[in-house]
Amino acid sequence: MRIVAVCGMGIGTSVLLKMNIEKALDELGVEGVVDAADITAAKGVAQGADLVVTSEELLSQLESLPVDVVAVKNFMDLAEITDTLDEYV
Repeated sequence: MRIVAVCGMGIGTSVLLKMNIEKALDELGVEGVVDAADITAAKGVAQGADLVVTSEELLSQLESLPVDVVAVKNFMDLAEITDTLDEYV
């Protein structure tokens, strides 16, 4: 499974989300590759991805991508991220 973690700036927040997505995938027993991107690069990076994970604030800007896009409220909440991913793996 290939997942793209997207935030507005693409620096710290998306890397934090990426790390927590990787932990959630481990918890779910799912192998995957997770990339971090900012909102500008997301359209290119998301090509070939299975899922895009972002914040609720950016969801509407990414809904046109040809891939499932989901939002999480708290990038630090591993339980929320795991529950969200569980619906898509």
